Amino acid sequence: MASALSDRQRIGPVPLRVGMSPEEIYAAYGLTCPPRVGTLRNPARKTYGVGVARIAAQLGQPLMPWQRYAVDTALEVDPDTGWLVYRDVTLVVPRQSGKTTLILSVKAHRALKMGSEALRFRPSQGPRQFILYAAQKLLAARRKFVEEHLPVLQASPLSSRFTTRLANGSESVLWDTGALDSITANTETSGHGPTLDLGVEDEFWAAVDHRLEQAFSPAMLTRWSPQHWRVSTEGTEASTYMATKVELGRLVVASGEPTQICYLEWSNLDGPRDAPATWLTCMPALCPTPGECDCSPTWRHTVTLDTVAGELEKFKTTPDEFDRAYLNRRKGSVLPPDPNVPPVERWNDLIDIRQAPGDLLAFGIACDWQGTEAAIVAAWPGEGPVKHHLRVIEYKPGVDWLPDRCAELDERWTPVAWGVDLGGGPTKQLKQPLLDVEIELPSGEPKRGDIASPLVSDSAAYTATLLGEVRAGTMRHEGQDALTDAYKVARTKPSGDVWLLDRKASGNVICLQAAISALFALETRKHLADDYDVADSFG
Repeated sequence: MASALSDRQRIGPVPLRVGMSPEEIYAAYGLTCPPRVGTLRNPARKTYGVGVARIAAQLGQPLMPWQRYAVDTALEVDPDTGWLVYRDVTLVVPRQSGKTTLILSVKAHRALKMGSEALRFRPSQGPRQFILYAAQKLLAARRKFVEEHLPVLQASPLSSRFTTRLANGSESVLWDTGALDSITANTETSGHGPTLDLGVEDEFWAAVDHRLEQAFSPAMLTRWSPQHWRVSTEGTEASTYMATKVELGRLVVASGEPTQICYLEWSNLDGPRDAPATWLTCMPALCPTPGECDCSPTWRHTVTLDTVAGELEKFKTTPDEFDRAYLNRRKGSVLPPDPNVPPVERWNDLIDIRQAPGDLLAFGIACDWQGTEAAIVAAWPGEGPVKHHLRVIEYKPGVDWLPDRCAELDERWTPVAWGVDLGGGPTKQLKQPLLDVEIELPSGEPKRGDIASPLVSDSAAYTATLLGEVRAGTMRHEGQDALTDAYKVARTKPSGDVWLLDRKASGNVICLQAAISALFALETRKHLADDYDVADSFG
């Protein structure tokens, strides 16, 4: 078991060396339960986390091992540029883990220390830092600000370094560095401003959509090392914004590729809820050895085994609430069946990895509105009674990689078409990038390799085609997690007399959307294949 950090380690650099294994890194931080999914600390990089740890100690709330690991990782510095590596930080931890202490320390550090760094690396910007703290409702943000943040600041040695404004609508802390720390809410008009250096969404499971992200991002574009932090316990089936960020974070970590996204998730998705062994795998603030924790005040675990046992008893009639609060399992993640979507057991019966594509195939592309992830799926005719075969070609964070990858696939496979919804869907943002690599929407008669853009009626028709072939057993796929995970959460919605995939009710269905577009492209453009005989369409 990892040992506790010494008091000196809590406010000084954690001793790391290049080449350490993940287990060695976790042990160096004294982590008794590492994140289930998480960005790994890079020992080759310096971090501003040391400064956050020192401020936390001044606030009388020295960081716990998991908090120290989180800030050291999230505030890593690019050695080539001096900028922060990560612009986007998402942290998913159970209740009572110490989120408030972490947020307050990060905000205070930004206000007190990062202005001088901005002046060093971008003098034209000036040293003043702008910070916004957001909750679902302005009242909730104000209560947290007034009742939890301010008392800690005012009782600390930092109390002489700021003044406060508490008038409704203008609650803020003005630091002697010129930094302004204000509050906002998750509303249509919130978060819009000329500049922003640090935006924090607390308990963002309650956010209804991406509105704060859409407000924060433009205000950060010209700033030195800005960051958007999201901190929360898991949400419910209605937490679609959070679900998108969780899926993206897991994808980013699994890819292992360089990224500007830091993601840390403490959760246990399948262990028995009444087992302390389960709790110890996902509650980083849970004291694993009560006697030792009690005799070391600076260890500062905030939860005990007895406390969790008491909470389990309290939630006996609503166990899914206990799972959400303390195991970080999304409430309602097991949605009621959709009669239009055959059971996942049926889907799993259709795995076949033996068939290779021939000369006749098409690709489909899908992405999300924010351009945070995208997928390319191939479709080609099946053999015998099998009508179609699907394969995920690429599923990665971002969209910048798409044009070059599409150009490569276009040259290698010469597809009959590219299924890309350039109408009202999020993939319409790809029109120009694809045109730049000579994959275009035809203005007249289509030629092989052009874009096939489905209408709403086309998307509905090929959604029905895919689901109908799954039901009939005439579809094959390769059992890839990305496509299977999308199928598991797929839900439909009516659109007139037809049905479409419901992006809001479903979880992350990007790969399934790409598959539907690929089927449309294949069936509507297969006559463009040189060796395709139209007579084959008639039985």
